[in-house]
Amino acid sequence: MADSQYVVGIDLGTTHCALSYAPANAEMQDEPTPFRIPQLVNPGEVDGRLLLPSFMLLPGAHDVPEGGLRLPWTDGHDYAVGAFARERGAELPSRLVASAKSWLCHTGVDRTAALLPWEGPDDVQKVSPVEAARRYLQHLRHAWNHEMAADDPAARLEHQTVLLTVPASFDAVARELTVRAAQEAGLPDITLLEEPQAAFYAWLAAQGDDWRDAIEVGDSILVCDVGGGTTDFSLIEVVEEDGALDLQRVAVGEHITLGGDNMDLTLAYAVRHKLAQDSTQLDNWQFRALTHQCRKAKEHLLSDPAATEAPVVISGRGSSLIGGSIRTELTREEIQNILTDGFFPHGALTDHPERKPKVGMREMGLPYESDPAITRHLAAFLSQHVSPNGEGTVFPSAVLFNGGVMKAEGLRHRVLDVLQQWSGAAEVRALPAPDLDTAVARGACYYGGAREGRGIRIRAGAPRSYYIAVESNMPAVPGVPTPLKALCVLPFGTEEGSALRIPEKEFGLVVGEDAVFTLLASTTRSSDAAGAIVDDWGGEIEEVATMEARFEATSEEASGTVIPVVLESAFTEVGTLELYCATRDGEQRRKLAFNIRETQEA
Repeated sequence: MADSQYVVGIDLGTTHCALSYAPANAEMQDEPTPFRIPQLVNPGEVDGRLLLPSFMLLPGAHDVPEGGLRLPWTDGHDYAVGAFARERGAELPSRLVASAKSWLCHTGVDRTAALLPWEGPDDVQKVSPVEAARRYLQHLRHAWNHEMAADDPAARLEHQTVLLTVPASFDAVARELTVRAAQEAGLPDITLLEEPQAAFYAWLAAQGDDWRDAIEVGDSILVCDVGGGTTDFSLIEVVEEDGALDLQRVAVGEHITLGGDNMDLTLAYAVRHKLAQDSTQLDNWQFRALTHQCRKAKEHLLSDPAATEAPVVISGRGSSLIGGSIRTELTREEIQNILTDGFFPHGALTDHPERKPKVGMREMGLPYESDPAITRHLAAFLSQHVSPNGEGTVFPSAVLFNGGVMKAEGLRHRVLDVLQQWSGAAEVRALPAPDLDTAVARGACYYGGAREGRGIRIRAGAPRSYYIAVESNMPAVPGVPTPLKALCVLPFGTEEGSALRIPEKEFGLVVGEDAVFTLLASTTRSSDAAGAIVDDWGGEIEEVATMEARFEATSEEASGTVIPVVLESAFTEVGTLELYCATRDGEQRRKLAFNIRETQEA
């Protein structure tokens, strides 16, 4: 925004949210300032914290004292977000919304439907994943305005330059829903930035002018981002441009629903097994509470090197809840063994994720990865994007860690050991990572200045190639489905703000009736140009969503008439994909809308 006083970076995380800021006209030599977010920490008690836990409590009539949800800018909602929601919600797991960001990119559900907390009781007023994201962002806006704009309306967050981060693996629909949540939260003008890029920008901000001494031309840097809900891999190359160092993002991994949530669940199973050996059985409600307690214990042990164990307490189900509480503990040794060997095992570069046959009937829920070994997913990513002969992207020479999981020193060492084993004699070093809790927000803030020429900018663009499915023009053959081809409408790396038209490819569009299009995408086919048609993609291209449009028929046209159109695409400044059908004369141009309510594989 031209009249913005601040550049603001927001990390809308699966486990935590964070916000950092800098004066809009400042040179980005100094690191951005983290914002302490006012939030409920106890009933009726508000305190500023660097992180806003991404948890929402939807309490019953007697779960919170009267007036306990009051905030400085409101008399209170019928819900709470942040630190108190997380702590009280661990005791009321059926009333706690968690991992909303993971649900936001789940293609198997209607992400605008009120379905959280998942499997919550009937008396809970549920919310959609989009609504949950909206409430977190709305809290950030109110908190900022209370602290920073009480006496200056021009300083309100909605008037600032706001950069909002998303996983690099978010597809076009998840990005669109994130923008919608921000707009409904009162932030009408935001720009999206991929989290691994933001983490790298935070490293640049911390290095200042010395970053050129830390890396050199030919370096390939792996950003290993393991957060609460997802694992993201990106590769950034150091290149030379006009005699100076430049940075280029060259690869993005697939969406991997694997992170801290999976680890919490694994620890909960381990603790339940330990309790069962002492003849202590847990019901489903207690097991859900145990999962949240294991998360707290894990975070404590990973953040405090001096701690050797952390208590785990689960409320009883009888009339004497205190006397009936179940108590045990998690030790540092247990966490290191379970997480290190279970999620980061040693293996060869050829050891890729195990694909298990899918059971025909299963419970609905988040689509977690069937193979929890993050190192095997990393091996698959590098095998797809690193050139074995050295002519393309080379094996990573450095790693930048990001995400709450990678705060654990032992896990970082294991990843480096595995990479060193794969690389042979070549050294793989770790770049000094800034504070992982606030790095993404600070990096997003730095990027806001870099867009205005006040810092180095990574050349990135669209994180994947996008395609429209085109039915082949061939006679019908009994028992043989009509083959589909993939038409590239937006190539990998297309810069933000770019618009493309494919005039040499003309297609027939039905008027007077709904027309449905299948959107496809690929993170591996980075060389396909706009207009390229792929006949056989061998698993490299996957379906993302359906898109819909309806052209009204003119008085001279019967309903169902097919008219010739060309396709137009845009990768907007905001960071979202837009597709249009346009008539040759340009008189009709209709945007294709994502059909986010169509459920696919659960």
